[in-house]
Amino acid sequence: MSAAVNFNRRRVLQVGAAAGGGLLIGFNLYGCEPKKPTDRKDPPPETAVGAAATAVSNRPAGLAPNAFIRIARDGVVTLVMHKVEMGQGTFTSMPMLIAEELGVDLAKVKLEQAPADNTLYSDPMLGGQVTGGSTSVRAAWKPLREAGATARSVLVTAAANKWGVDAATLTVADGKVLDAANNRSLGFGELVDDAAKLAVPKTITLKPAGGYTLIGKSHLRLDSADKTDGKAMFGIDARLPAMAIATVAASPVIGGKLKSADDAKALAVKGVRQVLKLDNAVAVVADHMWAAKQGLAALAPTWDDGPNGAMSSATIRADMMTASEKAGAVAENLGDAAKSLLDKGRRIDAVYELPFLAHATMEPMNCTVDLRADGCDLWVGTQVPSLAQGAAAKITGLPLEKVKVHNFYLGGGFGRRLEVDYVVQAVSFAKLMKGPVKFVWSREEDIQHDMFRPYYVDRLSARLDAKGMPAAWFHRVTGSSIMARFAPGAVKDGVDPDAVEGARELQYTIPNMRVEYVRHEPPVPTAFWRGVGPTHNVFVVESFMDELAAAAKLDPLGYRRALLTKAPRMLRVLDLVADKAGWKTPMRAVAGRRVGKGLSMQFAFGSYMAQVAEVSVGPDGDVKVHRVVCALDCGQVINPDTVVAQMEGGIVFGLTAALYDQITFDKGRVVQSNFGDYRMMRMNEAPKVEVHIVASTDEPGGIGEPGTAAIAPALANAVFNATGKRLRKLPLDQAALKKA
Repeated sequence: MSAAVNFNRRRVLQVGAAAGGGLLIGFNLYGCEPKKPTDRKDPPPETAVGAAATAVSNRPAGLAPNAFIRIARDGVVTLVMHKVEMGQGTFTSMPMLIAEELGVDLAKVKLEQAPADNTLYSDPMLGGQVTGGSTSVRAAWKPLREAGATARSVLVTAAANKWGVDAATLTVADGKVLDAANNRSLGFGELVDDAAKLAVPKTITLKPAGGYTLIGKSHLRLDSADKTDGKAMFGIDARLPAMAIATVAASPVIGGKLKSADDAKALAVKGVRQVLKLDNAVAVVADHMWAAKQGLAALAPTWDDGPNGAMSSATIRADMMTASEKAGAVAENLGDAAKSLLDKGRRIDAVYELPFLAHATMEPMNCTVDLRADGCDLWVGTQVPSLAQGAAAKITGLPLEKVKVHNFYLGGGFGRRLEVDYVVQAVSFAKLMKGPVKFVWSREEDIQHDMFRPYYVDRLSARLDAKGMPAAWFHRVTGSSIMARFAPGAVKDGVDPDAVEGARELQYTIPNMRVEYVRHEPPVPTAFWRGVGPTHNVFVVESFMDELAAAAKLDPLGYRRALLTKAPRMLRVLDLVADKAGWKTPMRAVAGRRVGKGLSMQFAFGSYMAQVAEVSVGPDGDVKVHRVVCALDCGQVINPDTVVAQMEGGIVFGLTAALYDQITFDKGRVVQSNFGDYRMMRMNEAPKVEVHIVASTDEPGGIGEPGTAAIAPALANAVFNATGKRLRKLPLDQAALKKA
């Protein structure tokens, strides 16, 4: 059915003339009933940087539209884009939403990156100008369609007034208003000036799902052509007249300080202009990157390691284990799990561990700064432009409006570019020199000074009833709290909602369940990593569920199905993946190798997913993933090709981490440094991936992160099926799978 939207109570859309002529539609991303920050379930970020940005900005939020659509006299539609493109497809899906309701060719919709402005471009689900959390389409699904429908309405009214006919008799298509009865039409460009004089319609009607011509159909990515021929610009591509290039080295130990550096040797390198020093980092400024790298090598800085010089993976792990034995804050409590665990029946206990992980984005961290007495310009790729702006304003002492952020395509984000540490460092260095300079981290600097996915230790216990089903379930999560730093207001009663996501919202019906959270902060900086909480909790929950099925000597699929009586969408996805993967059909033999299938499911980011992995394990324990089948219910799909691509990319991303990757420490230093020891999955190692999407008209769920989380347990469960060995720690210890 079509949806009628009433705007009588709140004027959340504005119609007016665009600068230079044309039609301007301003709209509020919060929709018809915007919530105040105090009413929100997930408060906005309250970091020092975010607080600084908020304090400097005096613009009232009110009901000012926080996004804009312009329609020019040539009929071209421009969306001022409040999100960034980092490979997830938003620069295609967002225009599709507008084009669908407006009735315009998708090729006629152009994008303009929104400037940094935490008031005008705040995401309603995240409370700030943020691209993350798989929220882009979910948050814009209604507001963008409503804005497109509003533009359509005033254009049709303008045409009806010009022709002297009833607007209800007119239609739109291909950027034109059509009067079929009189065989005439007017292009949008011919109507924009008249439409700009009209009032906002009191009601608009959105297209019914059955009437979509764009939404739900695959379309080529609008950014692919420029990325293919090299026209696309990333932060690292920034070029300014007389710009210098700098590369940096920070203390290899967290909390360490610069002790000494040989400036003379660095300055003797041809092309080196200057050496810059902070308390904990140095930079060599040069004519080009090669000179900067050679100068940094000659500089040979030495460091005072400070209090963390003796830190190692062993000491971190020991502290984590000790912390995990303490009672935690209660995240979920159903029935009486503690009492039920003591009743008769088989009890199973397990401890799971997951390592620190780096983001390892293909484009390393970089920021170009032009700092002057009257202002500061940043050329950067960031998921949080307003936080970058606020950080620069705080460091320089400039008013917020004097800091301009020029945002680019991101060569990978995965949550790394939700942080502004590299912007803070670049601006701090820029204060020590004159003229524009581009700061580029080396790959080694990028990996060793990342802000890592937290190390987690999870303790689980369950008691099985007479039928082998879980009568009691206990899960204690121990790890650092990203939200306590990034958005402290979201931490309630000691529970970090991200740390327990995927652990407390189980789709399974279990009568007695308790989930606890123990916050433990090792001296390692942690941050969001493509899925964060679910990337560890789904692995733990789904691996442990397989353990219970094995203990009960029941099929893992049937075991899960029996626990999903109150979760019809999840059950549908599980049945679909089992059918498409041929769950009941034994995997084809692979000569000299043990073979097995593994299953997992999850509900996260508003989407339901299940995956089946087919693996083989060699005599030496090496694991090869042959095939992954994914079934997904993410509600209404905008661009199916994007959904498939996100699942494929997320699965490979998650497999890479599960099979190979971890960040370890020795003498306070990160051991890994490049793709040689923090490796990526290679093309010849990648499995065949099949994605099956459930047709749905429910509200869209997120797709950027779910694929990453679901694959690790499917992999581990498949390895168990093949070898009979349960591995409770990532990355999988393939040496432990050697055939005796």
